Amino acid sequence: MNDQKPAAPVLGGGGFLRIRLDLSYDGGSFSGWALQPGRRTVQGVLEESLALLLRRPVRVTVAGRTDAGVHARGQVVHLDLREEEWRGLPRGHELDPAVALLRRIRGALSRILGDLSGAVEVHSVDLALPGFDARFSALWRRYTYRIADGQALWDPLGRSYTLWHRNPLDVSALNQGASRLLGLQDFRSYCKPREGATTIRELQRFEFSRGGDGVLVATVQADAFCHNMVRALIGSALYVGEGQHQPGWLYERLMERKRDAKSVLAAPHPLVLAEVAYPSGPELLARAELTRARRE
Repeated sequence: MNDQKPAAPVLGGGGFLRIRLDLSYDGGSFSGWALQPGRRTVQGVLEESLALLLRRPVRVTVAGRTDAGVHARGQVVHLDLREEEWRGLPRGHELDPAVALLRRIRGALSRILGDLSGAVEVHSVDLALPGFDARFSALWRRYTYRIADGQALWDPLGRSYTLWHRNPLDVSALNQGASRLLGLQDFRSYCKPREGATTIRELQRFEFSRGGDGVLVATVQADAFCHNMVRALIGSALYVGEGQHQPGWLYERLMERKRDAKSVLAAPHPLVLAEVAYPSGPELLARAELTRARRE
């Protein structure tokens, strides 16, 4: 949640106000985040809800696009509204426009989702601080991935967000191999490259630990992720955890800098975008400009 609000609306380019939404979703019923013709996506239902409220097309910018079946607890988006649209949201009631938009967008989402009502939830609406960009201002994104390695841990109630893995995994070997990948690296071996995009990322955390229920949880954090990067890292690490490869194999794969038959993606349904972090207000614009320069 963005708890640092400007004292008054800050006009962006073209006289628009930038609005931040914090949301979560169950990705199991969606074909990923991004718009796709003929498919239900999280971006699609969110923009349809906003269009229903504002009576015009609205495009949102997201902190991190998620694959089909991937969930989010800490997703962040921004959108730009005209000042008169923002001020008109309370419809004559003594109500903060942010509160009005939050209430109305929840209702619109429920209407559009129908039987899937609750699969996408907007938790907060705020006027963004100057310079904020949901994508480019982010310092890092953190994902989690749950693995029940053994039938004794297979809980039917958690099967929609936990990988059921038959063989026990060696946590020490997993962490030993994962630690070699930390830092600024070229993750071409663990990505599906997009034309013209870089595969260089700073991997800040990649670690495995068991929770109180015995389920193994992987935590993966980076300044940003290439397409399929988290699932590729987890998928390769499973071979090390099973003992099929030595821990150093993960680094050897990294140094090959190529995507080939050895590149394996873990299942999407246990993956959750847990949190996106941003700098303090005065540093938002500088961070966005720096990130854009690196991407270009």
